[in-house]
This record gives sequence, structure tokens and C-alpha cells, in this order.
Amino acid sequence: MDIPHTRDYAAEVPSVDAVNAKEEAVEKSPLFRKIDESLMNKVALFKSSYARYAARAMLATLFLTLGTAAAFGTALQAEKFLPGSGKFTFAFMFSWSLVMIIFMGAELGTSNMLFVTVGVYRKKIHFSTAAKVLGTTLLFNLIGGIFFAYLISLTGPFQDLPSANYLFDGIAAKLSKSSIQIFVEAIFANIIVNTAFFINLRMKDDAGKVMAIIFVIFIFAFLGYEHVIANFPAFSLAFFASHGTIAGMTLGSVLHNLFFALIGNYVGGALVIGMTYAWMNKTKTNYVD
Repeated sequence: MDIPHTRDYAAEVPSVDAVNAKEEAVEKSPLFRKIDESLMNKVALFKSSYARYAARAMLATLFLTLGTAAAFGTALQAEKFLPGSGKFTFAFMFSWSLVMIIFMGAELGTSNMLFVTVGVYRKKIHFSTAAKVLGTTLLFNLIGGIFFAYLISLTGPFQDLPSANYLFDGIAAKLSKSSIQIFVEAIFANIIVNTAFFINLRMKDDAGKVMAIIFVIFIFAFLGYEHVIANFPAFSLAFFASHGTIAGMTLGSVLHNLFFALIGNYVGGALVIGMTYAWMNKTKTNYVD
């Protein structure tokens, strides 16, 4: 009597190793696996709890405001003892802002420009989701920047400042820049900021991450490049501390700077860094990041 053939269904179920191998073939880049994971966490939080996502966005400008205040505060003191040294102390202290943002899990609009744009390109999220996440991040970065700058302006270091000082003069200089200068400087600023984010994703040692972030961010802070989110608390702090007496500070001049800084930051972070690396890593070779 013939024994009917029994189909081995278990043999047809792919093993865990086979599934992992298939996923590895789809995405060979360790860097972009981390970018995908980070993006999915952002989107999941945004969809499940808008308030918690908004709080993380406000925390980003809390840390930026603290970093900006420390940077300007040290620069004000340094200039008293050694004129010209304020630029160095400002750049060094400001660099700690991004360290706090990264290690405290806050949501920064200029890094999210990269994450959501790459996510759309790689078909991880829809354009509408990307626009909502980025728009929310920018909005609450702005709200946090204004709110925390106002509170910082009430503290001792920013009381009764002379009309000519490093803070007021620096903000007045920012507001006097041409559109093309702001745009180009903003491109480079967000190239630098997102380079720091890439370094953070690729390095394993926390101490190494801190040192790398500080020295990378020092570049754009020292060169005085334009970062739209950093300008939220910087402009606000200068306005509140000066009681609105900054030379050339009008609603029009502020919006002019923020608009061209925003566009330039997007080009630098989302296109030059984000899209370039996403395109380079969409390859069949093993030359991936």
C-alpha cells in the first residue's frame, strides 16, 4: 500500500537566519538601519502622543537656550579681559547645546529635515507624515525658544547689560546680513549639524561622541553660520535682554533672517547630507556607510 506523500510545511517556513539575511540584503548600511529606526520612533511617538512629541521639541530649544545663554555669558566676560576672545569661548560653550539635545532625546527641526526627507525618499513614510512631523518640530522649537529665552533674560547675567556688548552686537550683525549670505551660511551650518548627528549614530563610545560633537559644532558656531533653530532663542534672548533696543531688529529683519536660514538649512541638511548619502547607500555593492 502506497503511503501518501506528506508535505513538509515546516521546511517551507523561512528560518530566522534566512529572514535576517533577506533584510540584510535589502538594507546593508548600518547607518541607515539606525536612521530608519530613529525615524520610526519619531513617527510612532508623533502619532500616538502629539503632546509628548511637542514636549520633546520644546526641550530641544530649552537646551539650545541654555547653551546660547552660556555661550553669550562667557563671551561677555571674556571680552572684558581679552578683547576678541569672546568668539572662541562662545563657539566652545555653544557646542554643548547639541550634546544636551542628543543625549537628552530632544527633537531638533534641523536634524529632522534630514530624517523625514530621507524617509520619504526611501519610502519609509508618506510626504504628508513627513510634513506634519517636521512642521510640528519647527513650531514647538519656536515656542520653546521664545519661552525659555524670556525666562533666561530674567536671570542675573542678562540684567542691565550695556548697549554695546557681544550679545547685542552679534545679533545686530546677523540681522544685517544679505539674503544670499544667510542662505549660504545656513547650508553650511546644517551640513555641520547633521554631520554631528551622523557621527553620533556611528560611534559607540559616549565620551568619544561628546568630544566629536563639540569639535564639529565648534566649526559652525565659530564661523558664525546661520542655524534657524538656534536663532529662535538667540534673537529672543537679545530682544528681551535689550528690551527691544537692538539696532536693526524689526519684525521684518527677523523674519528675513529666519526664512533664508530655514531654506538654507533644509538644503544643507536634507539635500546635501541626507539625500546624497541616501543615494550613495542605495547600491548593490558593499561600499555602504
